[in-house]
Amino acid sequence: MVNKLKERFLEIFKVEGERVFFAPGRVNLIGEHTDYNGGHVFPCALDFGTYAIVKVREDKIIRAYSDNFEKLGILEFSIDNLVNEEAHDWANYPKGVVKCFMDAGFKIDRGFDVLFFGNIPNGAGLSSSASIELATSVILKGLFSLDIDMVSMVKLSQKAENQFIGVNCGIMDQFAIGMGKKDRAILLDCNTLKFDYAPVVLENAAIVITNTNKRRGLADSKYNERRGECERALANLQTKLDIKSLGDLTEEDFEANKDLIPNEIDRKRAKHAVYENQRTIKAVEKLNSGDIEAFGKLMNASHVSLRDDYEVTGIELDTAVEEAWKHEGTIGARMTGAGFGGCTVSIVKKDFVEDFIEKVGETYKEKTGLTADFYIANIGDGAREL
Repeated sequence: MVNKLKERFLEIFKVEGERVFFAPGRVNLIGEHTDYNGGHVFPCALDFGTYAIVKVREDKIIRAYSDNFEKLGILEFSIDNLVNEEAHDWANYPKGVVKCFMDAGFKIDRGFDVLFFGNIPNGAGLSSSASIELATSVILKGLFSLDIDMVSMVKLSQKAENQFIGVNCGIMDQFAIGMGKKDRAILLDCNTLKFDYAPVVLENAAIVITNTNKRRGLADSKYNERRGECERALANLQTKLDIKSLGDLTEEDFEANKDLIPNEIDRKRAKHAVYENQRTIKAVEKLNSGDIEAFGKLMNASHVSLRDDYEVTGIELDTAVEEAWKHEGTIGARMTGAGFGGCTVSIVKKDFVEDFIEKVGETYKEKTGLTADFYIANIGDGAREL
């Protein structure tokens, strides 16, 4: 892969690329739409992601090319003029990261040529955008010998997405991609950034990601809408309760005080955030004690809540999950990511994986007219220079 990309770099830029960086994609096993509500998430980094071949320049120009968006060609901009431009499309993500590093006082005094290639399906909800952001962060650290730790790079990458791109995302995607560890998932408290690595030992099972191939067209606008609904619910609860986020509540606290939220929709959104946070904490306890069946049941409950209370699933995700639930090899299945398309994640008994892919794929196509792609997910390390 890397040698091919180096040849491609030479072809595109007419010089040889010198250094190679990588940032993975991520999948969240449980804990969806909890990160910006001050709750827990449980993501892991994957062993596929975004590769970057780089050569530093002597001027202040960055020339960026993506093998995923060949038609756009080389996109060129100066580090002296970093603004979000529609014509620069995907390149606004690395551009935003460079700007956030410079605004934070890091010395980036030259440009570079960079070729990106991602084998994460775009728009699938496995975080191709955060993967590009973290790839750019490790490029900047490497090229300019910056004294910065990974958590700080994670925060600057999130800031780029929030302020430069304008998507109000939580920190989970960037954190999982930056801090990932092979064969470990991360239980992250998004309020405090306290985290623990939990070994994911699925002796007789595999993690199967199903890409519904329904592009997440609605995800960003609906995402900001859901955030607003949760913020209103929190403000209602704060008229009586001394809490900083919905993640501070137990299920019992919520049930005792839910009448403080007059709007029924806001109440449903808050219920999901509270219950999903508690589910995530319980799920990791079950995994740590080796009770994979109980972990699977909590995954199923997570999907039901995302479908009924948070309303972010849609016909494609629901079909993929419901067909997975029907399969005898499935231990648990749910949507993963922002929703409205993208991917599901299932834990499937190893002996049934091939049959699962065949049967779920077949019935999914019959019911939706779309062809799903399946990936057996291996848990890999976080963003780094190769």
